[in-house]
Amino acid sequence: MELKQINDLREIQFKIEELTHAYVQCIDDNRLEEWPEFFTGDCLYQIISRENHERDFPASIIYCDSKGMLKDRVTAHRQANIFEAHVYRHIVSSIRIAGYENDTYTVHSNYAVFQTRVNGYSEVYNVGQYIDKIIFIEDEPKFKEKKVVYDTLVIPTLLVTPI
Repeated sequence: MELKQINDLREIQFKIEELTHAYVQCIDDNRLEEWPEFFTGDCLYQIISRENHERDFPASIIYCDSKGMLKDRVTAHRQANIFEAHVYRHIVSSIRIAGYENDTYTVHSNYAVFQTRVNGYSEVYNVGQYIDKIIFIEDEPKFKEKKVVYDTLVIPTLLVTPI
């Protein structure tokens, strides 16, 4: 492999990692109105149990198949849902390009989300894997598909904030 190709791959990997880190920082900073902008217009965002994902069952906690649905999710979060105030902190690791086909990168990474409530106590909220399909639009990576495949058996509170 030529040095230029290696450098191109490193740049792609860097941009994908930056997309992932900016995505979780947006959620952690409670800038949810910006969250849909990480996605393409005809995207898929799904939060699904590992068991359902492995068995190819479609049942999900959250399923949005367009940027418009993501925006509606944020509006519901801000105006309609009633929930205890909390703060998320994400840790993301092992961001790895697992494949490339038809101008789309398949990217896998692990995540852990900690939640701190108003009482000041922090706990592990959710743990799992992101399985992403990422495309580049004018040299900027966007999520075409983001599957949040969670390992956590019990989600202790209403899941209203994206993971």
